[in-house]
Amino acid sequence: MSDIFKALSDPTRRAILDELTDRNGQTLFEICARLTTKYQLGSSRQAISQHLDMLETVGLVMTRREGRYKYHYLDVTPLEPIVDRWLTPNRRNTP
Repeated sequence: MSDIFKALSDPTRRAILDELTDRNGQTLFEICARLTTKYQLGSSRQAISQHLDMLETVGLVMTRREGRYKYHYLDVTPLEPIVDRWLTPNRRNTP
């Protein structure tokens, strides 16, 4: 779980996850373009690729290759233990 928190601690990675929430299944080029226009992030494609690799390593992003394109998809499954641990019990105890 600590790897998830480490991945979420970076604002660029959170912006990437926000973008995949808005529009799932984007290529690296699409993600870079949207981060530049929406968030004015001037990160290189290589830097964004490294952020995506980390998000994929912790399971928050899944990829699918189609020809020469690699599409990135949000996977919230790794967040479920966090929700179960801290959010679900509070909801049950709320009057």
